[in-house]
Amino acid sequence: MPGVASALTFRLATPADLPALRRLVERAYRGDTARQGWTHEADLLDDERTSDAELAAAIAAPDRCVIVAQAADGALIGTVTLTALPQGNAYLGMLCVDPDVQAGGLGRALLAQCDAMAQSELGARAIEMTVIDRRPELIAWYERRGYVRTGETRPFPGATPVDFAMVVLERMVS
Repeated sequence: MPGVASALTFRLATPADLPALRRLVERAYRGDTARQGWTHEADLLDDERTSDAELAAAIAAPDRCVIVAQAADGALIGTVTLTALPQGNAYLGMLCVDPDVQAGGLGRALLAQCDAMAQSELGARAIEMTVIDRRPELIAWYERRGYVRTGETRPFPGATPVDFAMVVLERMVS
């Protein structure tokens, strides 16, 4: 969908965004709607991706920036969360784009917003992230955007035992 990124507003999420934000995250990561896009985890995991409590805590936290992309009609169609880390780093998490508008440039636009906010809001010089090792096409997408593998892997978070891990990627903020 060419030009999606040009008709957007980027802003920090507020508590009023919680219901729409939760729907967006679940729609993009889990279930049949997620399968409409290419960045989902629906074939690997079938639980909920997040909770109202987790999202509310992220929105309220002083060390986090929950960025939302809002379409001209007011709909939330993308989000990403940055968290301050020690030593001038930030952690990028929960980047998601509504499956109906994936492959239109919104993911790249959200990454650009992350760079700007990592510097201005968190004072970060580098951004790290993790991606499920079973998603080589997604890892490659981030690598094309300047992220590099650190060689580190981490256990998948959560109580459910899984047979995959998280690959750590990072890039310097430009």
